[in-house]
Amino acid sequence: MSGSSGVSAIVLAGGRSRRFGADKLAATFDGRPLLDLAIAGVAAVSSEVLVVLAPGDDRGLPVEMHVPVRRVADPELHGGPLVGLLAGLEAAREPLVVVAGGDMPSLSTAVLGAMIRALGARATVDAVVLETRGDRPPLPAALRTGAATAMARRLVGDGERRLRSLFERLATRALSEREWRPLDPTEATLLDVDEPADLPGSRQTD
Repeated sequence: MSGSSGVSAIVLAGGRSRRFGADKLAATFDGRPLLDLAIAGVAAVSSEVLVVLAPGDDRGLPVEMHVPVRRVADPELHGGPLVGLLAGLEAAREPLVVVAGGDMPSLSTAVLGAMIRALGARATVDAVVLETRGDRPPLPAALRTGAATAMARRLVGDGERRLRSLFERLATRALSEREWRPLDPTEATLLDVDEPADLPGSRQTD
């Protein structure tokens, strides 16, 4: 899949970087900022990329992408990922969205494509996530824009801020490891960078 019409992409980039100790989205891997790598990952399967940034964050965004990259202001400073996701959903132009964190530098195009196809294959499914070792991480995810927006509005209005709460309420399908791991044997798609030691290649061996 490349530049898929019918799919918007949302990159959540409004967090505090508290555990990292610095602006982790500006940290580099293979010479590129983590945020740029996350944007490039989702751009490969979408027709537009919406980057949700904290209010007042005027960092530069990559302009060499083959799809438009737009910034969306998070309505609350560090208001939580569900609030940021809702802002992105409300700005999305396509009926489906793929969502990732700005700290996810090694997203697999093949896995994201499989998630989008799984969502499109069943009208009764409103969200697709990945299953790994009995868990269902909330990112990356594929969502049906209308259903996800309506549910996110309801949850945020009730004071909810957790991404997982959205998938607890939506009709969600989890791709089993048997379905997606052959596409990404090292599970690179699930890598998110919370601390400097999470950066690929940063761990030292004795």
